[in-house]
Amino acid sequence: MFILKNKIKSIFNKEVEKKIDFIICGTQKGGTTALDFYLRSHPEVCMAKKKEVHFFDNDSNFKSEKNDYKKYHNYFKPLDSHKIIGEATPIYMYWKSSIQRIYNYNPNIKLIIILRNPISRAFSHWNMEKNKRNEKRSFHDSIQSEFLKFNKNYVYGENRDTSYLERGLYSKQITQIFEYFDKSQLMILQNESLRNTPNIVLDDVSKYLSISPFKEVQHKEIHSNQYNSTIEERDFLFLQEYYNDEISLLEGFLKWDLSGWKN
Repeated sequence: MFILKNKIKSIFNKEVEKKIDFIICGTQKGGTTALDFYLRSHPEVCMAKKKEVHFFDNDSNFKSEKNDYKKYHNYFKPLDSHKIIGEATPIYMYWKSSIQRIYNYNPNIKLIIILRNPISRAFSHWNMEKNKRNEKRSFHDSIQSEFLKFNKNYVYGENRDTSYLERGLYSKQITQIFEYFDKSQLMILQNESLRNTPNIVLDDVSKYLSISPFKEVQHKEIHSNQYNSTIEERDFLFLQEYYNDEISLLEGFLKWDLSGWKN
């Protein structure tokens, strides 16, 4: 019995011997928690011990030229039944250095991003920071302040908490991914599709990750809080204008009909 217990303990405590296979790397407030939840239910998938490991956006992990990934691998405890290993940290898509660091770690990795209407994403982001007491300004003041910063030598991809506008500039972030990875290594999902037709989306995900089909699921609403306020018309109109060109660019880039994001 003692030998058996030790054997089982060693299986669960061993460091991951292979590179991580996939990462859900964006976007924040886009539905990554729901997809993480679905993947954790799949018998062939080993997800990190927690959502949002924050390894590749942590500069302290990359101080030396030779990186030690043991700290990262300690988040994963795969079983023999697991075929692939992955994690979900949505800031990676946005954070300036993360994509290059992921490429240096595993140039063959597969990435998944989920895009949401950037207007509702920005408002949801602001509400999250407000609920966490990280944000005291109104939504109007927050986005106007960020907008004004863009004209003052603003450094893109380094505003961790209050990047309400910037994180909705998806085309710039996707372009950065394609500087390092082949298009076949990036799966782009739409938030509305994951919410409305999760089984169709998960079928596509299983094919992309080369795992067996998911069991049928019901839409899972996770971390969805009732807001105490709604977007003021002036802010909505400002965001419509701000993101109009971006959405049109995405429509041509992704071949998606995003007319719903413009209304």
